[in-house]
Amino acid sequence: MKIVILCVGKTDVPYLQTGIDLFMQRLQHYGQVAIEVIPEQKSWKKLAGPDRKKSEGEAILTKITAADRCILLDEAGTFYTSEGFAAQLEKISVSGVKRVAFIIGGAYGFSKEVYAAVPEKLSLSKMTFSHQMVRLFLVEQLYRGFTILRNEPYHNT
Repeated sequence: MKIVILCVGKTDVPYLQTGIDLFMQRLQHYGQVAIEVIPEQKSWKKLAGPDRKKSEGEAILTKITAADRCILLDEAGTFYTSEGFAAQLEKISVSGVKRVAFIIGGAYGFSKEVYAAVPEKLSLSKMTFSHQMVRLFLVEQLYRGFTILRNEPYHNT
């Protein structure tokens, strides 16, 4: 199973990128994990929130296929403990899915078209975080989930 973290725009905060790089390096021990960035278009900066969401959504939808297991990172998504998230990773990995796409939207969230195409949602917290911070939190939780599944000492229970 390949895990792809699909996100809009690059991470431009150095300390976040350092953390993301650290966990991406650690994740390589557990399988194929990649971050795929949808470049932010100059024209998007001129758009109002709803129009920007629609344009970003069109770009997101070109990056996924019907065969993918897609999960939106969304504040209205399902909450898991770290152990529960690890159990979900295990269920997905044994389901036969070849590619899982965790999708992180831009600063304005997702368009209605993306919500319609991808009904599965995951929430990392009831709080709102910047879309760049969510990248770091997700890669850390993926790493934590894999260490839980392998009974490795990173997750202290």
